[in-house]
Amino acid sequence: MWTSPFRKAPAVRFPRRVTAAIAAAALLTTGLAGCSSDDDQATAPADVLIGADLAANSPTDAAYGRALQLRIDQINASGVLANRRLRLSVLDNRSDPTVSLRNISAFADNPAVAAVVSGYCSACISNAYKTINEKKVPTIALAPANQVAQPVQDRKFIFKLGPNSGDSAAALAGALKADRVSAKAFVKRVGVLSTDDDYGTGAKAAFTSEAAKAGLQIPSSVTVKASATDITQAVGTLADSEPDALVFLIGPDQAALAATSAKAAGFTGKIYYDAAAAGDLFIPQDAEAASEGAKMVFTQTLAIDDVIATTPAKAARKQWFRDYTSRYGTYNGVAALAADAVNVLADAIARNGTDRVAIRDAVETAQLDGISGAIRLTPDNHSGLMPQALTLLVARSGRWRLAS
Repeated sequence: MWTSPFRKAPAVRFPRRVTAAIAAAALLTTGLAGCSSDDDQATAPADVLIGADLAANSPTDAAYGRALQLRIDQINASGVLANRRLRLSVLDNRSDPTVSLRNISAFADNPAVAAVVSGYCSACISNAYKTINEKKVPTIALAPANQVAQPVQDRKFIFKLGPNSGDSAAALAGALKADRVSAKAFVKRVGVLSTDDDYGTGAKAAFTSEAAKAGLQIPSSVTVKASATDITQAVGTLADSEPDALVFLIGPDQAALAATSAKAAGFTGKIYYDAAAAGDLFIPQDAEAASEGAKMVFTQTLAIDDVIATTPAKAARKQWFRDYTSRYGTYNGVAALAADAVNVLADAIARNGTDRVAIRDAVETAQLDGISGAIRLTPDNHSGLMPQALTLLVARSGRWRLAS
């Protein structure tokens, strides 16, 4: 049973033997093993803290917390960091930017913290960028909004792992266009529901642009609060405009609500989600019928058991899926993003030790075939998940499957 990272958990003892698949996943970047700095002469393992700024009340951040702990345990068990041992330190930000800033400042002021991973709250990391830069603490954001890592010149120490709104919008528009062609122009008018936060604003702008390129019309669009627990009226307004499809640019907590609200409004057309809606592998039972046939843009990791392991990277992704479900009894698609955050940081620490500036410099040029997909970070691009990592998923019989 998983122990919440938001309170002190008992020490985890891992066996020395590590499977080849786990070792391969730990070595997704070249040179992770065998690279160490001069201070590796000590015989006792030295703890290296990874700070995690997460919200205890967020199911997405709970998945991030589980994934961070599992990946850290795997890397420690593999021995690839020689005499160093990663340790996770979690602070609850309650999805409050003010609390998050205080947490990140506390991590930055602790010399034992080598780097920070932040969770789903986009406003939290955007609010803290000046502190992160001033205190020079390398930070990997798992938030969906593009703004968390842009502009790069103002966010030198911040990196983002996760789908970008523009890439997700292009994939969505492409899927809608393909369905329009295959259905002989049936899908042309699209209603759009988005959240009123940084992520929703950026996602709506990106999709509007891509929809125009694809020859799609948007007769109506509505925004809702990201924290809204009742979106029936908003979805009903979209359905009243009689679109051929509904596009939901919302987070995972509202995804099932959107589907059931559409059904309640009598909508019988197609439903599409962008990548930020990804969450649990299994769709809530009360939304299963309403979600059947819905499509979502995300990485293959949410349906990795549909993928044949034809490469070492795919084999590592399947092994990660099995390891996560074995420990926690279920699977959440975003877990792979948190695992890749640990992979990137572990590689940087293995190569450069615990100097924060050196870690930042290493992260800025990280390249790996990650658990979530291909990741390429550069000095000009601090958002590393490549567009080719995205694919189209479809809801079938209460879970997400590859669409093709």
